[in-house]
Amino acid sequence: MDDQDSKLGKGQPCADERLDSGLDSLREDECSSLAADTERLSIGSTKLYRNEMRSEMGDEPWKRDRSDDGDTFLHLAIIHEAADYAVKMIKQSVNDPFLNIQNYQRQSALHLAVITEQPQIVDHLLKAGCDPQLVDNQGNTALHIACKRGSLSCFSVLTQSCPVELPTLMSAKNYSGLNCIHLACIHGFFSLVESLIQLGADINAREHCNGRSALHLAVDLQNQELVRLLISLGADVNSLTYGGYSPYHLTHGRQNTDIQRQLYELTAHDLRELPESESEDSDDDPMSEDEEMYDDILLVAQQ
Repeated sequence: MDDQDSKLGKGQPCADERLDSGLDSLREDECSSLAADTERLSIGSTKLYRNEMRSEMGDEPWKRDRSDDGDTFLHLAIIHEAADYAVKMIKQSVNDPFLNIQNYQRQSALHLAVITEQPQIVDHLLKAGCDPQLVDNQGNTALHIACKRGSLSCFSVLTQSCPVELPTLMSAKNYSGLNCIHLACIHGFFSLVESLIQLGADINAREHCNGRSALHLAVDLQNQELVRLLISLGADVNSLTYGGYSPYHLTHGRQNTDIQRQLYELTAHDLRELPESESEDSDDDPMSEDEEMYDDILLVAQQ
């Protein structure tokens, strides 16, 4: 990780969310047709088929129709950043199940609004009754995605608009076992880490794979600035993984001796010796997209 980015609390944007469902779905002439049809809110297309939500959606065909990738016209408007048309459809769908339809990647309109960095659409969706707890095919809520991509604007809208759901959203783990603070740490977004903790996120929460806390992850990434930040915010230096390893144990064999010295001084005396247990790394389980990225960073840090 670049030192300058670390000091500024910034990381590289995560560009692995897919918008395949709509990016190439419309030609230029079709976009013009979509705009005209959306204006009338009476849209039809031979390339679209009707889904099973007819009884819930009423008689508006634009609410029932889906693309070959499972996208609604609202999804397509968000993907193509046609904000005016998206807002019109949202206003026509307040507290309507239509807002929570998910495409075949299980992305809702809210997921797509965060991925495309449209905080104003996020705000409209939440005020209209969109469910912030829906997860995509990787188990990520919209807040997970905001933390993974470092989207401060979308993060602010989500956290301010969902006070009731916020504790659940911050503690929820995706299918890789990572919650929001883990993702913010892995991707190097310091300001989001601080904000999550200020909002009540558990700084010592452990990911499901090996039981690492945010501090363990920071040590594995050899990110000294992040280690210092987490310690200053109250991270438990004596937290143990499922295999009985403290953050200090993970400094062995690593290049950054400053991290090792800092943690040695803070770690309880009886936790300074390495436990006698098998390696925590497992070659048997397939790695998820997040774990592959994390493993790549870890390998670079070890070189």
